[in-house]
Amino acid sequence: MAKRDFLSIADFSAAELWRILQLALQMKAEGTQPSLSGRSLALIFEKPSLRTRVSFDVAMQQLGGHALYLSDAEVGLGRREPVSHVAQVLSRYVDGIAARTFLHRTVELLAEHASIPVVNALSDAEHPCQALADFLTIYEKHGSLKGLALAYIGDGNNVAASLALGAALLGVDFRIASPRGYELPEPLWERTLGLAGASGARLQRLHRPAEAARGAQALYTDVWTSMGQESEAAERRLIFKSFQVNEELLALADQKVILMHPLPAHQGEEVAPGLLDRPPSVVFDQAENRLHVQKALLSQLLGS
Repeated sequence: MAKRDFLSIADFSAAELWRILQLALQMKAEGTQPSLSGRSLALIFEKPSLRTRVSFDVAMQQLGGHALYLSDAEVGLGRREPVSHVAQVLSRYVDGIAARTFLHRTVELLAEHASIPVVNALSDAEHPCQALADFLTIYEKHGSLKGLALAYIGDGNNVAASLALGAALLGVDFRIASPRGYELPEPLWERTLGLAGASGARLQRLHRPAEAARGAQALYTDVWTSMGQESEAAERRLIFKSFQVNEELLALADQKVILMHPLPAHQGEEVAPGLLDRPPSVVFDQAENRLHVQKALLSQLLGS
């Protein structure tokens, strides 16, 4: 059977995404069988991580397999050794690769040269595993996905990209409010609109947070400054100042709204202090669900 990679959430069809979400729910409710006994996953991380590293490591343990963490200092992708060589060597040792990189091209090169499945554990273009956990959380809290309104407030970053593509595939109405110049890239938005044609999802790019939040069942935000953009932090704080998720914005949403954030958060910037530590916040459910969706994903990619 040909290997499958998971570099973008849109690498899978809507039916395949639903299968992963349902399997994740089943594993969460019933426990996990050691379906990957004897299998190994290499974790290549150019960026530090809490949730991504621990969830992948524990996922492999619960599936009966083993995860091997490789830091940037140990591997030096593209510096100490070409990405193509790293991919080919690891293909001789392990059964899969999960890579957390700065450049999306690095993940693509790993996938091009590896004979084993490669998972995007975060790149500058997408964060597909986070989006899987987010859609699982929305489904758990609301009992459905199709036709629900997901409002994203903030930078058109990698998290927003995966959410937009996933929403388009799964039939979730997606609204994103960003400052001018910080919207989702045009090519990605055009791809998203194309996917929405089949699912019936309604998509909007906006510049006013209140317009996006009004009536939304899920209100989502993320940091204004991502890793690698630290030199822009002061400028971004000024530009994004009116894009903070706070009580006033929550009051515009649906009465059963859930507040979402992938963590870590800069409280006092993208979200008002204290909001993430009480309802309607579901940030710790999102974090837990990283484990369950990744178990489901890995079982599909690395299983027999």
